Amino acid sequence: MSKAVSKRRPYVRPTDGWWKKNPYFVKYMLHEGTAFFVAAYAAVLLVGVVCLSQGEAAWNGWVEALKSPLSVVFHLAILVAMLYHTWTWFKIMPITLPPMKVSGKRVSATAITTTGLVAAALASLILLLLAWGMGR
Repeated sequence: MSKAVSKRRPYVRPTDGWWKKNPYFVKYMLHEGTAFFVAAYAAVLLVGVVCLSQGEAAWNGWVEALKSPLSVVFHLAILVAMLYHTWTWFKIMPITLPPMKVSGKRVSATAITTTGLVAAALASLILLLLAWGMGR
């Protein structure tokens, strides 16, 4: 019994930056890339917790390191990346949620995004005020 050999070549998906040709995928990859900044800041905070567990001298050293100009620039870059990450996350949310209805009418994507951003801003403001009040 002979086997028939196909003359067709198998499909090979291009891996040479195909996503750069579509603006949707560029935005998606930029959003996903900002997750590294979120992880970097989590690592900075984790180092702070470790220093706190090691005593006052280690904690004060960590706090002093955060005051350096390089650290301030690093934190500003992280802030910008996190703001973009937050914005795009709330922009994606209406797409990923099942349809929401209030009084029988579908809630618009703009309303969902705006509500999420306002809730995040209010929660951040409340936490900032609480932290500021504790520091006094």
